[in-house]
Amino acid sequence: MGTDSIITLFFLIVAALIFLNLRSVLGKRTGHEKQPYDPFSPRESAREAERPQPPAEDGKVITLPRRGASEPENRYQAIDDFAPPGAALNESLRRIVDADPSFDPQQFVQGAQAAYEMIVTAYAEGDRKTLKNLLSNDVYEGFNAAIAEREKAGEKVKFSFVGIDKAEMVAANLEGPEVTVTMKIVSQLISATYDKAGTLVDGNAEDVSEVKDRWTFLRDTRSRDPNWKLVSTQSEG
Repeated sequence: MGTDSIITLFFLIVAALIFLNLRSVLGKRTGHEKQPYDPFSPRESAREAERPQPPAEDGKVITLPRRGASEPENRYQAIDDFAPPGAALNESLRRIVDADPSFDPQQFVQGAQAAYEMIVTAYAEGDRKTLKNLLSNDVYEGFNAAIAEREKAGEKVKFSFVGIDKAEMVAANLEGPEVTVTMKIVSQLISATYDKAGTLVDGNAEDVSEVKDRWTFLRDTRSRDPNWKLVSTQSEG
């Protein structure tokens, strides 16, 4: 065997050893893999609050609220601060806190706003993976069918999320182990749909539209999964 053949064989052996070593490391699951982002999770909210935030154009910094280490002695204090005592919403939220002491209504509203932006943006972009994590099976099927129809027609969406003008909790309910919370959300969006020829078929790429939605989220208090799922959508104009 010549010198060149010996050198070539040596490098092939080294390359094979490196490949096997990398596969043994990269192929292992350590339990620290990145999990899907949950906008309702107190842990995610805390991380978001602790993460340095770039200043917005107006100099303000937007962060999600974080529950402090010390909880108020009155377990219903957060509820009473959120909805007037004696009101139907207050009574419903108290029942929810009885079933799930970690529930915080103000934090939920913040999470719902984050989820709303993620969902409408993912729908416009055809991001099924994000939608799958945040929607119930029934709602996902509806969104998926609309995306598929849009793709079949060769349509493209130009979309910008401007912001949320109002996010109000209008109802909450506890039925058995399932908690449902309904939000009324008024947002500002820019959306325009173009056909495969580039002709505008819906919306306007220059105008900001006001959108009013009523969305209902659900979580099973028996489940170890802390995620809320969007189970109902209703447009109000």
